[in-house]
Amino acid sequence: MTAVLFRHFGLQHIEIAEDIVSETFLKAAETWNTGGVPENPSAWLYTVAKNKAKDYLKRHHLFETKIRHAVAPDETQAAQEFDFSQQTIADSQLAMIFAVCNPANSTEAQICLALQILCGFSVEEMADAFLAKTETVKKRLQRARATLREDNFRIQQPDAATIQSRLDTVLRTLYLLFNEGYYSQSGNHLIRKDLCSEAMRLALILTENPLTATTQAHALLALMCFQSSRFEARSSATGDTILFEQQDQELWNKELIARGNYYLVQACSGDTLSKYQLEAGIAWWHTVPSDPQKWEHILQLYNELILIEYSPMTALNRTFAYARVYGNRAGIEEATQLQLEGNSYYHALLGYLYAATDVPAAVAHYTKAIRLTKSAAEKKTLSGEISRLQGLQH
Repeated sequence: MTAVLFRHFGLQHIEIAEDIVSETFLKAAETWNTGGVPENPSAWLYTVAKNKAKDYLKRHHLFETKIRHAVAPDETQAAQEFDFSQQTIADSQLAMIFAVCNPANSTEAQICLALQILCGFSVEEMADAFLAKTETVKKRLQRARATLREDNFRIQQPDAATIQSRLDTVLRTLYLLFNEGYYSQSGNHLIRKDLCSEAMRLALILTENPLTATTQAHALLALMCFQSSRFEARSSATGDTILFEQQDQELWNKELIARGNYYLVQACSGDTLSKYQLEAGIAWWHTVPSDPQKWEHILQLYNELILIEYSPMTALNRTFAYARVYGNRAGIEEATQLQLEGNSYYHALLGYLYAATDVPAAVAHYTKAIRLTKSAAEKKTLSGEISRLQGLQH
């Protein structure tokens, strides 16, 4: 609803669109509480939002005084109609994605805008997700919106040229949005799942539009499906993180794995190779429980990925795969070359690799990892590993 209204009111009046949607849901909460949920809740919401938007324009003469001069004559009729058809909703959301993912803003600002405008997250929820102060998130959003206004970006169906120039930024924003949920330092389990599901919803919009249904978009959605399939198995009922090898595979979502397979096939239909295809391939191999050459294949994909785009996390994940192929001692030698002393995952990996042969060294690295990580769940899991190792010495 915000996306459709946003296209009509424009970026300068985005708060109006958001207020109308908020008022619509407030009215739904009041009306449905006494009269019950209507037979078609979505249609009810769209009708109320449409009427509220029309009433607003009539009361404040916004269309006559501010908007008419900003839109072309052939757009005037459309602006009055507030069409909430499925096609208009899909087109509006696609236009919003490209508006929000503006490289004029920082990556963090793009993600915050995506969470607020596209996903409906409150400032408090974003602060929870980023482990940041509410005031920090507010200022980030204010700066990001000001940047978009200064850029004079118009909300309209993106043409082929705009898509070509912006798609990499859009994919990267959705990738980071998903990762913020999947690897979140926040202890709020619901926020983490919401971030992932919203990133997947937006990626799905890209794959369903002919202009944006590229192999990279399909690969990104495949990656998200594979990763999300293990969500329920990644933590225990008490909030402990469960390592991949210790996960109950019965908890893996087979339907999401199947969807991931479908999108990965679509992603392999072209001649281009991106980080998303490689990461999706790695994630696919993780869904294959027993293949004698599984880790060799994963290591090869990491070798290619690190050439395309290096990052400390990619290097650490590659080192784990390297250790699975060549042994823990070789893995330790590979890891120490990275010299990521300030990275909690670096010390957690070394703790894992030392655990079988040098308990004091493993405990020392686990202790450093606990000191460096912000995640309460990670601290708990690492402390449990230390207790287990110390118990083996007695």
